[in-house]
Amino acid sequence: MIPLMQWIGSSALANAMNGPEWAFPLVQSIHFLGFAFLIGTIAMVDLRLLGFGLRQPAGELERDLSPWTYTGLAMMLTTGPAMFSADAVTYYVNPSFRLKMMCLAAALLFNFTVHRVIARSNGAAIAQKFAACVSLLLWSSVIAAGRFIAFV
Repeated sequence: MIPLMQWIGSSALANAMNGPEWAFPLVQSIHFLGFAFLIGTIAMVDLRLLGFGLRQPAGELERDLSPWTYTGLAMMLTTGPAMFSADAVTYYVNPSFRLKMMCLAAALLFNFTVHRVIARSNGAAIAQKFAACVSLLLWSSVIAAGRFIAFV
């Protein structure tokens, strides 16, 4: 895998990211904004499932916020690989980066399957609360692991 990471690190995208001093911070800012859209909208639904926030039904809230959720996901999934390319080998061997990717995969899988079904149904309150807690835990793990990348 290291040769592949070296190739990614020498790609045109990596050169663009490592070129002007403003490139990486600009892309990183867009990445954070995407996370804010993605995680913020999901957290609003989670808080509703827990009985806080807006009085709008959780399923309706989830449907209304889904364009913002998908916008955030698109922003995050386009800027993340660009940032990765800037130093692919270092990110690849970083345990915090690997943990972030595992948590991200779990959070996305959970959100777009179980969480969505529970939010859109009028199921048991305990199931809604459990789904909201799992979701908040997964997304918090993504954020925490991402933050630790710089320190490992």
